Amino acid sequence: MHTRRSAQVITKPIATLPATTAHKLPRVTLLLFVLLPFVFVFTFAVSSAAQSCQTSSDLDDATRSSLTTAGERLFDMAEKGDIAGLQQNTAPSLAADFSGVQDAVKVRQKELAQAKGAIKSIFLLEVDGTGPLAHGEFYCGVFGKNGQTANSAVFYLDNLQPGKYGVVVVDATWPQGRDNFSLILEKTGNDWKIGGFYIRSATVAGHDSDWFVARAREYKAKGQQHAAWFYYLEARDLASPLSFMSTLATDKLYDEASAVQPTDVPVSGKTADLVADGATYKLTSIAPQIVGNDLDLAVRYQSADASNANQAYQSNVAVMKALTAKYPELKDAFNGIVTRAVDANGRDYGTLLAMKDIK
Repeated sequence: MHTRRSAQVITKPIATLPATTAHKLPRVTLLLFVLLPFVFVFTFAVSSAAQSCQTSSDLDDATRSSLTTAGERLFDMAEKGDIAGLQQNTAPSLAADFSGVQDAVKVRQKELAQAKGAIKSIFLLEVDGTGPLAHGEFYCGVFGKNGQTANSAVFYLDNLQPGKYGVVVVDATWPQGRDNFSLILEKTGNDWKIGGFYIRSATVAGHDSDWFVARAREYKAKGQQHAAWFYYLEARDLASPLSFMSTLATDKLYDEASAVQPTDVPVSGKTADLVADGATYKLTSIAPQIVGNDLDLAVRYQSADASNANQAYQSNVAVMKALTAKYPELKDAFNGIVTRAVDANGRDYGTLLAMKDIK
C-alpha cells in the first residue's frame, strides 16, 4: 500500500537543500558566538558577503509593505482555490513544474477554505554575484553569545541564484487545527512571484509542538528513550514552518532531543541492525509519520527484492513485531507502524498496521 504524510505538502523548492538542513546552527558557528562578548545583528551570513538576510523590522517600509501585500494576496488565492491566479504569479524557476502547487492547494482546500490567516514573519534574503550560491546559510536578526534569540532565524539553501527572495510565513488557523503556510517569493522585475510554496501542519489531532515536548519529557522520565526521541522529532517538525529553517525554538529542541538520542536507530545516513525471525534487517530510517489524524511510526529498511509482494509483506510484519517486542513503549506512543521495504533498484513495498494488529 502507499501512504503519504498529510501533515506536510511541499512543492519543488527554488533551490536544493543541504544534508544539514534542519537541525540547528553548525557547532563551529555557535562556538564563535560564545567567544564574542557582545550581541550582534547579522545582516549578512558570517561566511560570505555574497548573501544577506533581513528580518521584517530591518526592512524599509516599501519593501515590507510589498512583501506583506504579496503574501496576503497569494494566501487569499490559495484559500479560494484560485489555481489560475497562483499560476500567473509563479516565478520562472517554478513555472516549469507548477503541478506541485496545484496539488498542494487541492489536497488542503478544505482546510484552506476555513482558515484565517495572519502573517507571522517576513524575511528578505539576497544573493549577489554572477552564479548560483553553492551553499547558503542566511543568518537573520539578532544573535547573542549563545546563538539564536527570540526573533532570529537561519535558512539553509544550496544553489540559490543571484537575486532577492522574500520569505513570508502565514499562521493559518482553522477549526480543527493550525497550519504554517509559507511562501518563498522571488523578485521578478517589480513583482514578487512564487518560487516556493509550502504547507506544514503545526498541529496533529489538535496537539501542537509544546504538547509533544511535554509527552517526550514524560517518556524520558520513565526511561523510555525511543518514544521520547521520536516525540522530540515530531515536536521539532511542528515547531518549524520550513524544513530548511532553524529558530531559537528548534535549536532548543535539537539540544534537548540530543540528550536522549538512541544509539540503535538510523541517523545521518547510517543504518541500524534489527534482528527479526532469525534475519538481520538494515534499517535506513525511523521517524513519526502522520496518516490522517493518526501518529504512526514510519520505518524503512533495505530489501533484496521489494517486487516480491508476498515476501515483502512478511518481512514488513516481521520488522514491526521485532520493533514492538524490543521497545514495548512504542505501542503506547503510536497508533500504528508503516514499514517499507526498499531494494537497490528503488522499488518499494509498504505495509501499514494498527498497533492492535501487530501480534
